[in-house]
Amino acid sequence: MPELMRAVVLDGPGAPDALKIRDVPRPVPKPGWVLIKVRAFGLNRSELHFRRGMGSFGSFPRIPGIEAAGVVVDAPGGEFPVGTQVAALMGGMGRTFDGGYAEYASVPVSSVIPFESTLDWATLGAVPEMLQTAYGSLTVGVNAARGSGLLIRGGTSSIGLALIVLAKRRGITVLATTRNPNKTQTLLDVGADHVIIDAGSIADEVRTIFPEGVSGAVELVGAPTLRDTLRATAVHGTVCFTGMLSDQWIVPDFYPIGYIPNGVRLTAYSGGAKDLPSAVLQEFLDAVASGQVTVPIGRIYTLEDIVQAHQDMEDGSVTGKLVVTVPNFARA
Repeated sequence: MPELMRAVVLDGPGAPDALKIRDVPRPVPKPGWVLIKVRAFGLNRSELHFRRGMGSFGSFPRIPGIEAAGVVVDAPGGEFPVGTQVAALMGGMGRTFDGGYAEYASVPVSSVIPFESTLDWATLGAVPEMLQTAYGSLTVGVNAARGSGLLIRGGTSSIGLALIVLAKRRGITVLATTRNPNKTQTLLDVGADHVIIDAGSIADEVRTIFPEGVSGAVELVGAPTLRDTLRATAVHGTVCFTGMLSDQWIVPDFYPIGYIPNGVRLTAYSGGAKDLPSAVLQEFLDAVASGQVTVPIGRIYTLEDIVQAHQDMEDGSVTGKLVVTVPNFARA
């Protein structure tokens, strides 16, 4: 009889209460895959999209979760010693194969990044996908340079907060937006130089700070604000489309010449584990441990709280990264 584990299972699209905690067979890794004892995982907006059945990726029934942090239990190919601390992310995780919402996850070696840290697991669980997306948007998507101006459209999201932290460490002037004036201080506390209250059109206000426009922008809200973000960007500046907090990612009737201002570059970023070098992850964790960097955690849950965690993500009631810790479940 196979050994069992506790996991969150989604049989098909639905509301947060469609997420069910069950005893399921513990996965057995094949060569080229790694079995991880999951200690914590972050929640991501794309998991909300998957739960709702939005988009064309993935299949059901499925254990969701595009990331996890934990320790290696088995690596048949010998790629990692047992006990190695690792992060796992993307590559189809939680979509085309079972993901991190479980006590154990079996993932391809290509999705695994090793690290060493004495930080608590909630903090470690918050970092992988958040850091990968923020780092990739800043470097691959925008290629932001020291001394430049960066607009972060959707600054109070976990990715937005991480972008502020990374950008300030690189000597970049940060403009961050929020729709809620009560969240202004949160953005200032993590390092934003300017906070702009977003009522839908901010380009003119951005240009009161940078008259020629910012040299880079990361669009995290999505299609509804993209055109205005492009208008806030300088000639030869770059806008990176990364997030879809609005749940809208299609631009209707897109006519590039009429939509994109002359000379402004529009790129996108959607990366994976290969886009987060192990050295970058380790350097970030070391900076957190030394107190140089703070991980913007909004709330910590246990696996049994997964429905509430998804409801909070859907409501947008928590600022910062939502993290779920995974205890060891006792069985008779």
